[in-house]
Amino acid sequence: MDSKKEIVFIVNPISGTHSKEFILHQIEKRLDHSLYNYTIRKTEYAGHAIEIARQAAEEKKDIVVAIGGDGTINEIGRSLIHTDTAMGIIPCGSGNGLARHLHIPLEARGAIDVLNQGYIKTIDYGTIDSRPFFCTCGVGFDAFVSLKFADSGKRGLLTYLENTLHESLTYRPETYEIENSSGTVRYKAFLIACANASQYGNNAYIAPQASLTDGMMDITILEPFTVLDVPALSFQLFNKTIDQNSRIKTLKEKKITIHRTKEGVFHFDGDPAMGGKDLEVEVISKGLKVIAPQKTKSGVEAFNVLQHFTDFIGSRPITSAITRKHKELLQINHNLLRRLSKRN
Repeated sequence: MDSKKEIVFIVNPISGTHSKEFILHQIEKRLDHSLYNYTIRKTEYAGHAIEIARQAAEEKKDIVVAIGGDGTINEIGRSLIHTDTAMGIIPCGSGNGLARHLHIPLEARGAIDVLNQGYIKTIDYGTIDSRPFFCTCGVGFDAFVSLKFADSGKRGLLTYLENTLHESLTYRPETYEIENSSGTVRYKAFLIACANASQYGNNAYIAPQASLTDGMMDITILEPFTVLDVPALSFQLFNKTIDQNSRIKTLKEKKITIHRTKEGVFHFDGDPAMGGKDLEVEVISKGLKVIAPQKTKSGVEAFNVLQHFTDFIGSRPITSAITRKHKELLQINHNLLRRLSKRN
């Protein structure tokens, strides 16, 4: 009897900018064939990954691996919740928020090594308007930008930043009510982010204290701000300190309802959807098994910091990464200030 575990790799050929053929070559080369039998399935249309993953779970496959971005991971993860099939990740999307939070290497060889180690942990997931999410969901500006980003012909961080910069010139905060078990509070907000994981992706930490295993979601409310607040907010977003900004309000809840004045867009793991005036958001504890590096008492934070500074620049020195990141943020803020001054 074959005692090897069964893995199904699901490849989204169009997500991100990474070469999928290189990744498939690395799977053949680096996957431990003494431990695993594997098959590779390529998605052919939107939602195909959901079907492939659901079938794999029904067939009691041990692991389904998402090769793609957060959208592909969301599709696969929603088919594996509350099953015995674990999800693995070889990240190659635009943001890779869940992979980053789990400390899964962004480079294919390292991600495959994590699969070979085979450590399984069980994480929480959330739902917004009955749609599962694993990183973040929300309403307001980030949902609006996700809608614009989905319509862009190009992908990647640069496209997202361009959309963000352009839309921020005209976007206006809205009034929301957040209802929890204690009552209802009204906020005028630029955005409301409900986080299961700590970041959107690209190491943009919208909820620095969020945990995937505490059975709670961290809610970040960004209140209206002026152009003078932009540099600090930008820096703190990438420095894991945005929750210390005076324009930020934070909550930690298991379930809330967001009330808004009209129907509109919301996002779940960066994908936009249209919803009603009232949106229920909830965290479900211990709902998904994932393959991730096994945490140790030493070295975990050091690994995270190293990844934080090297994610955009591959093997460049860390000092170069810090300098480039600083320049990028300064340029974004400079462009925003220049455009606002022209508009006024």
